[in-house]
Amino acid sequence: QVQLVESGGGLVQAGGSLRLSCAASGTIFGIGTMAWYRQAPGKQRELLAIIDADRGTDYSDSVQGRFTISRDNAKNTVYLQMSSLKPGDTGVYYCEVEAQPTVSGRLYHYWGQGTQVTVSS
Repeated sequence: QVQLVESGGGLVQAGGSLRLSCAASGTIFGIGTMAWYRQAPGKQRELLAIIDADRGTDYSDSVQGRFTISRDNAKNTVYLQMSSLKPGDTGVYYCEVEAQPTVSGRLYHYWGQGTQVTVSS
């Protein structure tokens, strides 16, 4: 089984920065795409940033230029560096990882437990 543990959330003032981490552990034969989502109060979960196995990245318009996604394959970890934070960035942040838990080569999707980010004005 694969587990994802997120860290780095908290309370920050508008204009500040935070760095989220999501570490995958367990029996892992490979990792594909890794991504970060946000769920704001009363809203649907939104895809913010994605990074593929070749480190190609893509961002939603709402965070383009402010957030940076990266990965450390040796640590099975994905990061989200968030800068110029706004009150609208408040929400629960989730990581999603495609991981291969067996030698068969099939990838499965796993989710982190979520970490709260609150941006005060």
